[in-house]
Amino acid sequence: MPHVTIQHFPAALTAEQRLRLVEQVTAAVQEAFGVEERVVSIDLVPVPPEDWDAQVYRPGIADRRGELAKEPGY
Repeated sequence: MPHVTIQHFPAALTAEQRLRLVEQVTAAVQEAFGVEERVVSIDLVPVPPEDWDAQVYRPGIADRRGELAKEPGY
């Protein structure tokens, strides 16, 4: 606890970009929840654009409007 899942279009992140993303998200989660780094887990999940609507947008965004911590502007 806590676990963060980031679903995204496939992206060719360099090892440095991936490391920086994980470090920054980890630091933000640690600060917000007051936990140690060792208890934070992060999963990066690429989702093909053609699957985004069915796998991510409808179930995770559109059906949860008003419940999301941050809603997209689209």
